[in-house]
Amino acid sequence: MSFARHDAEILSAQWTEGVLLKRDVFSSVERGRFRTPNGEVDAILRRIDQVPRWSYLLARHLFRRERHALAVVRDLNVGPPLLWGGRQALVRGFIDGVALHLVKPTGDVAYFRSAKEALRRLHRAGVCHNDLAKEQNWLVGRDGRAYLTDFQLAACFRKRSWLFRVAAYEDLRHLLKHKRSYAPQALTPKERQILTRKSVVASLWLATGKKVYQAITRGLFNFTDREGGGRRLVNDAPVLVQEIRKNPAVRDAAIVAFPDRRVGVGLYAFVESDQTALETELKGALAAGHGPKPPEHIQVVKALPRDSSGQPRIELLQLVATNQLDLIETMITSEPDRAFLNTILESRKNLRDRFNFETAGMN
Repeated sequence: MSFARHDAEILSAQWTEGVLLKRDVFSSVERGRFRTPNGEVDAILRRIDQVPRWSYLLARHLFRRERHALAVVRDLNVGPPLLWGGRQALVRGFIDGVALHLVKPTGDVAYFRSAKEALRRLHRAGVCHNDLAKEQNWLVGRDGRAYLTDFQLAACFRKRSWLFRVAAYEDLRHLLKHKRSYAPQALTPKERQILTRKSVVASLWLATGKKVYQAITRGLFNFTDREGGGRRLVNDAPVLVQEIRKNPAVRDAAIVAFPDRRVGVGLYAFVESDQTALETELKGALAAGHGPKPPEHIQVVKALPRDSSGQPRIELLQLVATNQLDLIETMITSEPDRAFLNTILESRKNLRDRFNFETAGMN
């Protein structure tokens, strides 16, 4: 029996498909449930059997790095535990938390204290993450603690070599950059000093390798934004928003991207208007125009969720579009907010996934 066939049989028997979170040329990632000896648990599946042939070798390399790192850190409680690892697929535990850039833990000193402790445990185990500049790789758990995810670039060291110390230093420096963004008042003099001193390797990377990396990822792979919307979100969405706002019945609009099993990346437009029947009119106008492809979903709401500055809360709309409703609950701060969000949830459009992750509190 081939390993690939063995992977398929394991997943067929133990995996329940849920919400597609991401799909690119290196892997597809989805959230669902995995059957273990102790019962069924929420989990994340990464698989590389569906990637293009031309990217498979690099995808396999990244996959193996993540599989090995997750096995090493399994019991550290700093990231997702490895539940199962095959040749072309792995299942890791689900962390009940939301990405740093969605939560924006302004002034949350305790969070960054736990983040530093998580890094200490990771480094004591000889593992460096190597991709902590991305806020989406830091999670804010429901318990308020920091957790790490996406170990595709992680490196495992047997000794505390010079290269290990450089990588560990860069992990810490990237954490402190996030701390500077959200809790600058809590930075110590030593931490401020670290922020001013890049390692030689990091300086060399910024001067040379990063430019090549961006040329490849943004040009060849179409990686142009951290939410995974690619060129449709970056280039098409602003044009579509402007077209939607031209309708006199529209007060405002916001567009987010969501992974779609059929079209790859879909766009979801939330339109603020009192006319609930406006959806058909907008779809017709966008389809008749000569602009970008219209959004796959248009949802008319009486009001968009907004932050203290009056801007739409894109992070909440993103979670609605991807049906991760249980994660929204941790970001609701008052009963009026909860009641308001429920009006959006009751008529949401992206219902293609087999099941949604809802909690009784959001019903």
